[in-house]
Amino acid sequence: MTLNRHILSVALVGVLSAIPAFASAATTEIVIQYPYGELFDETHKQIAAEFAKLNPDIKVSFRAPYESYEEGTQKVLREAITRQMPDITFQGLNRVRILVDRKIAVPLDGFIKAEKNFAVQGFHQAMYDIGTQSGKVYALPFAISLPIAYYNLDLVKRAGGDPDKLPTTWDGVIGLANKVRGLGADINGVTMAWDITGNWLWQAPVLSQGGSMLTADEKKVAFNGAPGEFAIDLYARLVQDAKLPNISQPDSRAAFAAGKTGIHVTSTSDLAKVTSMVGGKFALKTHAFPSVKEGEGRLPAGGNLGVILSQDPKKRQAAWEVLKFWTGPIGASIVARTTGYMPPNKVANEIYLKDFYVQNPNNFTAVKQLPLLTRWYAFPGENGLKITDVIKDHLQTIVSGKRAAEPRAVLKDMANDVQQLLPR
Repeated sequence: MTLNRHILSVALVGVLSAIPAFASAATTEIVIQYPYGELFDETHKQIAAEFAKLNPDIKVSFRAPYESYEEGTQKVLREAITRQMPDITFQGLNRVRILVDRKIAVPLDGFIKAEKNFAVQGFHQAMYDIGTQSGKVYALPFAISLPIAYYNLDLVKRAGGDPDKLPTTWDGVIGLANKVRGLGADINGVTMAWDITGNWLWQAPVLSQGGSMLTADEKKVAFNGAPGEFAIDLYARLVQDAKLPNISQPDSRAAFAAGKTGIHVTSTSDLAKVTSMVGGKFALKTHAFPSVKEGEGRLPAGGNLGVILSQDPKKRQAAWEVLKFWTGPIGASIVARTTGYMPPNKVANEIYLKDFYVQNPNNFTAVKQLPLLTRWYAFPGENGLKITDVIKDHLQTIVSGKRAAEPRAVLKDMANDVQQLLPR
């Protein structure tokens, strides 16, 4: 964690902890920890302020943010041993499974059943499905993202592209990227945040072709068929044909915001930050993820959801009130206005944010892709986290150029390595 980020996080913890200072001595304190402070500090600050106005008997405080989804999960697993967990943790959508398997997450079905007219507050079955494991609801989605493409329209125009007819296929993206790259030695045609959480933008092109990560019984790798070949070939083409630079997610974001990249493929979650970084230097437009196979293709929902960890029954009820507010209409609308994420709450999208999407069409790109949304697959067993690292390491051999000329061999090796880590 950098010094500036540490100072910001500490300052934020102090501010947020002080919000409900007027509450009585009988207040219940609920401790929250969430990932990616640079994306969510302001979001949680605003939601906490609104919550405090309506709930003086519950004090919300924050621990310093997790640096990533992976770090957040590992930290909770360690804290579960010493019972030092926060009352609510926000985890990546594909990390709930491990908390359920370890019997750390608290099931929410009883709380949901006790609510009256819950649907009127925008809660619906699709929200429950995202956080459901083994037939029970263990989490409520807080912020949802999908992969999209960001375009620098100034570079697109200079390269002879049509801002009103942006590419819908990877062939079109690569073709336009090469034209943009021809504008100067310091210009990238395309970048792709391939390293997001290690496997999200691996799953995206595989699922976009109707593929899956494992077979239905979860005993065998399934991403080594035609959809996986499409995905691994895509990465090789981006490197060999479009000269995809071997840079990290933060560096690719910074290059795009500086006006040095024509097309940047990443998560909707970056939208608020990227828009702020661009600051009007060029015309920015978002567009749909390319080449989703009609009728079969899906895209993995990224983002995070809230999980109650508290072991105290009284605190659990208070934690439920907090989680309900964070994922309800007010909290969800703040998510949309302060980040690039989509709120899954129907009332927030259809009522609170109706005018917002009209005024901010770049935010609406992902909303239009909602019919394609599917679960971000979580690999089973004790090696679930390690499998993510294995996939990332194999993708790195393509992106680095080391094995870009043999993508099918990389796919075979990746599949074999993952197969060895599956439960037997």
